[in-house]
Amino acid sequence: MPVHADDRRRSAEAAQRALRNHLPDEQVHVSGARYADAIALWNGAVKHRPAIVLSCASVDDVVLGVRTAREFGLPLSVRGGGHDFAGRALSDGGLTLDLRSLRGVRVLAGARIAEVGGGAVTNDLLAAAGEHGLVAATGTVGSVGVAGLTLGGGYGPLAGRVGLAADNLLAAEVVLADGSVVRTDSGSDPDLLWALRGGGGNFGVVTSMTVRLHAVPAVVTGMVLYPWHQAEQVLERVREAQEEAPDELTIQVGAIGAPDGSPALLVLPTWSGDVRAGGDPSGPVMALGRLGDPLLVQLGPETVAAATAGRDALFPAGRHVTIRTRSVPGLGEGVAGVVERFGGALPTPFSGISLHHFHGAAARVSPGDTAFALRRPHLMTEVIGIWQPSDSGEHVHGWADAASEALAGHAFPGGYANLLGPDAADQIPHVHGGNLPRLQRIKAAVDPEGVFSATALPMP
Repeated sequence: MPVHADDRRRSAEAAQRALRNHLPDEQVHVSGARYADAIALWNGAVKHRPAIVLSCASVDDVVLGVRTAREFGLPLSVRGGGHDFAGRALSDGGLTLDLRSLRGVRVLAGARIAEVGGGAVTNDLLAAAGEHGLVAATGTVGSVGVAGLTLGGGYGPLAGRVGLAADNLLAAEVVLADGSVVRTDSGSDPDLLWALRGGGGNFGVVTSMTVRLHAVPAVVTGMVLYPWHQAEQVLERVREAQEEAPDELTIQVGAIGAPDGSPALLVLPTWSGDVRAGGDPSGPVMALGRLGDPLLVQLGPETVAAATAGRDALFPAGRHVTIRTRSVPGLGEGVAGVVERFGGALPTPFSGISLHHFHGAAARVSPGDTAFALRRPHLMTEVIGIWQPSDSGEHVHGWADAASEALAGHAFPGGYANLLGPDAADQIPHVHGGNLPRLQRIKAAVDPEGVFSATALPMP
């Protein structure tokens, strides 16, 4: 039965009073500068407005927030990095738990693990690990939350060598829907850990995680830009390079706006093997600068932390964003044709198409070993429409929809959970493949009333 607006308002007011009975005013926000800061997400197009934002400084605060939302019947959400383009970090008219104060990272270098707070972002983790010559499996942008990325899967530039971020999740502390706090690892509640490795934030609030680290002091990375009229030739040569790539080489490719606003083809390799081999002029990395006549070649050794943080400037917060995603087998003629067609007609200079390379170690995990099910080599295609707040964005949505539809005939069913919006009705039922029944059973056991709703998880 729908909740009347007046009833929801009264419930929110009562919940606010209850929270203030236990916590100082500076942690409970309903308006003002701190409230505005908490609801400012990466995607400026999101208009969700929580009735209450609770700034959580401890696990006990999270427990209180979960129990308060349940007691007063308020929708609940969790804000970490705030990068989800669909705005699911904010509970419109409900209670949002802001975890950004829980962003500590503790590195145990001898064990090659890190304990990561639920509000930490990628830059936090990589900077801490980098002090010990270690890295973590993360995405390509430093301001993305570690927990959200990991729980949904976590494609990244080291996936060929070390797997997805989800594959490197060893343990987690989770506040469940009843307010209880549990720790899950391979020996304690392993079903929950299995679900967290790709099933999204649908099972509780992850207040901390233990992740595996790897000894990769430096990588060879950077970018190569090709003029768009060479796209057909370069995409075919990238296809060949991706199919032949060793685990140590991940090759991201896509369409972006060049400095003059025209489309350009971006090739973004990451070599995580021996740095000397990566810099060899005759090796597979440097060969990516000779696929045509490049506009720009910037390839060289760098730490993963520096390279990842440096990409944040490409995706500043506050612009309006819409994203579509399809997972395709590779850069065959059909997929390359779609990239050429829509990459050559970017609706704004900020928009783009990115194809994330999935192979190697990530593809050798059995589909049933984690909730993340698509384990054959593929490219996760991210169609990113970005426009300024002063524009309507209608033509950007149209371009993104058309590109997604054009890719559909070449794609696997489903798609990447972290990038699928809630209205992707044709894809959502297939995201978890044969793992869906097990995920549904775990969800029913730990959250039977559906308190947590992050990435899409169809329920029977």
